[in-house]
Amino acid sequence: MIPRIALIPAAAFVVLASLPVPASAQAPAGPLTRMADDPALPWGPCPGWMPQGCGLAVLQGDPARHNADVFFRLPGNTTAERHWHTSAERMVLIAGELHVAYDGQDPVVLRPGTYAYGPARLPHTASCRSAEPCILFIAFEEPVDAIQGEPPRTTAR
Repeated sequence: MIPRIALIPAAAFVVLASLPVPASAQAPAGPLTRMADDPALPWGPCPGWMPQGCGLAVLQGDPARHNADVFFRLPGNTTAERHWHTSAERMVLIAGELHVAYDGQDPVVLRPGTYAYGPARLPHTASCRSAEPCILFIAFEEPVDAIQGEPPRTTAR
């Protein structure tokens, strides 16, 4: 039997096309540094179902391809509702206090300097519980996405 995998809605990837990618982030010739509070850092929008004021800033790579790094900004006292990613996430919280709850796991609290790993396709919520915005560094292995709800189930034919 050949497994049949449902397609991910194209709308989930629309955010990628609108993310500003600095020329230096696309193909750095050498070492690269970025500061989350740099006023020149270009922030793009999050998917429309996320809280107003949410943003993504591309740090390195092309978000439509493999191995892009981003800052994710979630306004204080807001929640990114249940969603999932096609990629695993490697994260470090830069600012704020972020509570993350993965399906089937105990919730965790991230404070600045906390590393976290999120498996691909595992739904979760993220709540910024501080008054200040939460800023999270995320390294994606696959193209950057965030899809509301839960992933489609793989079905056998």
